[in-house]
Amino acid sequence: METKQEIREFLTSRRARITPEQAGLHSYGSRRVPGLRREEVAVLAGVSAPYYTRLERGDMSGVSESVLEALARALQLDDAERAHLFDLARAAQPTPVRPRRRQAKQRVRPEVQWTLDAITGGGAFVGNERLDLLAANQLGRALFSELYATPARPVNTARFVFLDPRAESSYGDWDRVATETVAILRSAAGRDPHNRDLSDLVGELATQSEPFRVRWAAHNVRFHNSGVKHFNHPVVGELHLSFNRLELAADPGLTLFTYTAEPGSRSEEALKLLGSWAATVDPAESPRATDPS
Repeated sequence: METKQEIREFLTSRRARITPEQAGLHSYGSRRVPGLRREEVAVLAGVSAPYYTRLERGDMSGVSESVLEALARALQLDDAERAHLFDLARAAQPTPVRPRRRQAKQRVRPEVQWTLDAITGGGAFVGNERLDLLAANQLGRALFSELYATPARPVNTARFVFLDPRAESSYGDWDRVATETVAILRSAAGRDPHNRDLSDLVGELATQSEPFRVRWAAHNVRFHNSGVKHFNHPVVGELHLSFNRLELAADPGLTLFTYTAEPGSRSEEALKLLGSWAATVDPAESPRATDPS
């Protein structure tokens, strides 16, 4: 993931999606490519056309925060895209050559596992930025039993989504999950471009999955803080669960996710049934069981 190329492709893809009308500009003549021209982005951002061209070619050395803010406004970036632009600019600043590094093995402290185990009404797990599931409570392991069926540890959500044939039936909206998964990895790569474990995962997925390659080329990014996930669970069937992401301040790079159901809903009943099944069968040992009784 070469920073100059990342900057070039990200900025190009963002201006390609905005029409002159959306930007409040008059459109003159035919256009060979969709979206804004470089000169139009420069006008909207209040910089010269040669300077913007330099930025789009990936040369962001010395770029000011005010120029980045102006670019974010001109390209109508959302919060996740704005953060990604700043991450790329930071990575582009002249620094001593930094080799790609492998992270020290991330460990979940016993106190964090105690916290997970204390959550009994919903699924909960701790993960990292490359979407490894590093620890979970009993209901979390049951909820993601299909992931735990694979022998590799730690289990990885992105690898499951794109390389496991069971993934499409496990999610009620696989296409959206796949798109969001790639956008999350894109954001993580922008924040930490020298993370070798992350870049190795991206390389593995790009080599083995055409759907991943197509989505990676779109340069979309997103925050993954809250939302609703739709599961087709092999034990209890359809589940609609709300998730929330909580950063673990004492453990940089690790986050805690909770999955809960709306009170009184069919999903709450199914989640309770899944909890009863998990109390008698270890989901990590017997993920393919189909009889919760």
